[in-house]
Amino acid sequence: MATLADSSSLTIKRNPHPAPIAPDARAAAIASPGFGTVFTDHMVVVDWIEGKGWHNAVLGPRQAIALDPAAAVLHYAQEIFEGMKAYRLADGSMALFRPDQNAKRFNDSARRLAMPEVPEELFVDAVRQLVNEDADWFPQVEGGSLYIRPFMVATEPFLGVRPAKQYKFIVILSPAGNYFKSGAPAVSVWVSDYTRAAPGGTGAAKCGGNYAASLVPTSEAFEKGHDQVVFLDAAEHRWIEELGGMNLFFAFDDGSIITPPLSGTILPGITRDSLLTLAREEGLAVREEKYSIDQWEADAASGKLVECFACGTAAVVTPVGSVAGRERNFTIGSGGPGQLTGKLKAKLVDIQRGTAPDPHGWVLTI
Repeated sequence: MATLADSSSLTIKRNPHPAPIAPDARAAAIASPGFGTVFTDHMVVVDWIEGKGWHNAVLGPRQAIALDPAAAVLHYAQEIFEGMKAYRLADGSMALFRPDQNAKRFNDSARRLAMPEVPEELFVDAVRQLVNEDADWFPQVEGGSLYIRPFMVATEPFLGVRPAKQYKFIVILSPAGNYFKSGAPAVSVWVSDYTRAAPGGTGAAKCGGNYAASLVPTSEAFEKGHDQVVFLDAAEHRWIEELGGMNLFFAFDDGSIITPPLSGTILPGITRDSLLTLAREEGLAVREEKYSIDQWEADAASGKLVECFACGTAAVVTPVGSVAGRERNFTIGSGGPGQLTGKLKAKLVDIQRGTAPDPHGWVLTI
């Protein structure tokens, strides 16, 4: 496992909360945290101003952010974020999983949204220090973690259409349990008529606008009794792209796996990349190539497609059991989790939680 020295580029001032939540109240809050509704005592905030760069880095009490009504983020959506987790290892220490890749993707998103890049050392150090500060918030539930949300917003009060000259980089933590609440062994998905991203757009960036555009189709899926929505490409409305905010994999009876290629409209998932590595190490023939909705239905009907799963930081690895749309309705395999899905998930989770060797140096102990 890798270790990390303190960032020397910018010192983060520590300003502990003067009245943190009492231990008994904290224990009650994390007994069944769900996902994204419980938050820890502290946050990290760093300011950026054109001509001065990153400065005023503070780890302090979690509190409301003061924004001018004309702040650029409120009008032109200059906002990006990341999703990552901290895990508790068997020896009681805390660890991050491939945080350097989150920092890289964060900066890829920043460039696409005309925002300043955050030095990787600052990004990782802010996350590390915050997790250390609020480690007592780690939930003792099955699959529990501390979900980490680094984000950046444009704060300059200005109504002209140009990149802002002031930003805040912020990190918050949320104790998390399972992402999906249906309790089903595999999820059911709805094929949307809406489009998530188009060539030349922001599909490969992790920005809030992408997710705002997904809320109507996702709500439609929920209303029809499904767990998630699957998006097709914008040009032909034929090729499978993403499942909500997750990448998709398709496993076949000949031992091969397909996942849609990164073509600028799909978010380059870190879990996706990790699973590609693990699958290839298992000797599986892995292909990154286009896969159509018609192929998906035909291969499921013939039995050629034996498993399908989605992956992402929040839900890790989730089996897809059935697919429905306005003119289709089909089941994959038995409609439940498959052996390969379970095997790849177990290998990934064991590395993340330190119960299996980490030959790639993915786990960063903090």
